[in-house]
Amino acid sequence: MNTTVLRKDSTRTSVPPPAAAPPRHGGPRRALRTAGRVALYAAVTAVALLILLPFIWMMVSSVKADRDVFTVPIEWIPREWHWDNFRRIWTDIPLAAYLGNSLFLSVVITFLQVLTGSFAAYGFAKMRFPGRDLLFAGYIATIAVPWQAYMVPQYIIMQKLDLVNTHLSLILLQAFGPFGVFLMRQFYLTIPDEISEAARLDGLSEYGIWARIVLPLSKPALASLALLTFVNTWNDYMGPFIYLTDNSLWTVQLGLRSFIGQYDARYAMIMTGSVLSVLPILVIFLLGQRYFVRGIATTGVKG
Repeated sequence: MNTTVLRKDSTRTSVPPPAAAPPRHGGPRRALRTAGRVALYAAVTAVALLILLPFIWMMVSSVKADRDVFTVPIEWIPREWHWDNFRRIWTDIPLAAYLGNSLFLSVVITFLQVLTGSFAAYGFAKMRFPGRDLLFAGYIATIAVPWQAYMVPQYIIMQKLDLVNTHLSLILLQAFGPFGVFLMRQFYLTIPDEISEAARLDGLSEYGIWARIVLPLSKPALASLALLTFVNTWNDYMGPFIYLTDNSLWTVQLGLRSFIGQYDARYAMIMTGSVLSVLPILVIFLLGQRYFVRGIATTGVKG
């Protein structure tokens, strides 16, 4: 049917109706995309389960008897559930003291690494002085030096200072780290220099710019550095093993070694203690997950 339009010159013009929309042929293509997405999700789920498999085995083994931990094939459903393992471990070893020592060291070292790393990174990223880039390259190059190369000199220094068998030795050795400086510097480079220049024109000192402007803008990077440092310190075994000999100073990683004897080991209790030691890390990660992902995603992207 044609539509008649009346113009100003009183002539009638026939306007054809709008053409019908062409039929859509995206049905098979859309179904293919949906199938691909489902296959991708299934693959990611399978990989995640494979990664979680050792953790699941550890949790299952924590409620088994010692003789059932390393059975072949693996018993994913225990024949006997020993829930009392989670009660007995607190009396078999001073687990509360070990957890307290680990928490103390992790919190103090994390705070100091975040403080020193963010402060040094500000100098390398926002201040100009001769040899800055060369000094930064040399400092970051120390990451490639293995810890075993300077382990003995460090121990001799701590021994001369009479700090062996104290928590202070571990705190001093781990309060500074090139990785934290590198991570924070890369994030600081994403902050426009115009902000710092404007603050200098307003009379703000470099310390004030770092504390009042740069740090509040760096929460994702700070959370990432804090989380990584906390996890590394909490899981550290060699450091406390070398410097701590008094049982009252042991961390949870050393404390679990108490279940290993000369001729046998209480594997179920080791798994129980491992499950309990993972819980604080899990809580910390869940609380800082949003900032951690954002900090890792934006670190190193300048502009």
